[in-house]
Amino acid sequence: MEDGDGSGGRVPRTLEPGNVTTLRFLAAPMDLGHSGSVDAGTILEWVDKAAYAAAVSWAKAYCVTAYVGNIHFADPVQVGDMVALEARIVHTGRSSMHILTTVTSGDPRTFGDSGVPAEARSQCLVVFVAVDDAGKPVPVPKFTPATDAERGQEADAVARVGIRERIVEAMNRVSYTDRGTAERVVLRFLAAPSDVNWGGKVHGGLVMAWIDEAAYVCATRYCGRDAVAVFSGGVRFYRPLLIGHVVEVEARLVYTGNKGMHIAVHVRSGDPKTREMDLTTYCMTVMVARDDAGSAVPVPAWVPVSEEDRSLHAHARELIAIRGTAPGNRLPRHLLRDGLRDGGH
Repeated sequence: MEDGDGSGGRVPRTLEPGNVTTLRFLAAPMDLGHSGSVDAGTILEWVDKAAYAAAVSWAKAYCVTAYVGNIHFADPVQVGDMVALEARIVHTGRSSMHILTTVTSGDPRTFGDSGVPAEARSQCLVVFVAVDDAGKPVPVPKFTPATDAERGQEADAVARVGIRERIVEAMNRVSYTDRGTAERVVLRFLAAPSDVNWGGKVHGGLVMAWIDEAAYVCATRYCGRDAVAVFSGGVRFYRPLLIGHVVEVEARLVYTGNKGMHIAVHVRSGDPKTREMDLTTYCMTVMVARDDAGSAVPVPAWVPVSEEDRSLHAHARELIAIRGTAPGNRLPRHLLRDGLRDGGH
């Protein structure tokens, strides 16, 4: 969901304390995941909460997650770490807020001390949209960058708008059916009352945690090893997911690199009294296999068999290329050797 740069009805606002929201807490034992550290899905939940807090503070209205951009999970967050999430407004459209969210963590005994830098773990751009009681987009105050750093951050955010549009166009050209032969898992359950967000729907961060779980199961079944997410690409929210609805999270292998397994994940939901299921969320996640020491190891190459396999395999490579045109991105080495030079994941 993207509403451009129209300024109708917005009041200019320069940088002020409300533009940056920081959440700080300890990573608790209950945050421990199957990876031995905090899982990517939990970090995505945290990112969504911090960005939501920044969006509501800026818009003074209820806000919904529209898009979570590419996020690399560089280094793990350990249980017991002090965690800080900074959510910073970097660009606004008519009703959208583009929020750069950074996750840092470190030893709580020294975290924040002078001369002791916090370790940056992950960073991504999250897009929220302000809505009224009927769920219709409403205008938000315009963000005006005040420094060169802020102008650079806004330019990067604007550049990614076009990249997202290209990704959506590519996604709309492919279909997923039962004719695929790759590893595939489907998790099904009911959205529980405890899953609710501030607007009475399922929390977007929790949906991303479900995506991570399904991708983990798919990847570990394929490679026969433990696996961990290293990248999540373009989590797009199409419609809200309602409490009490049946949830279906489908994860399918579509591509393998040297060590990475690219998993396409679709989240669908529907009223249990009917058989209708609507697509609510889509994401592409990259998982890597690990040995007993926690080091990434090569995975068996997946070879497409059916026509649909070949289509999705080519689609995954196209998405990698498109994402490579984003500021700061590059192609994986194995694709450079293949002669693909239009970008990377």
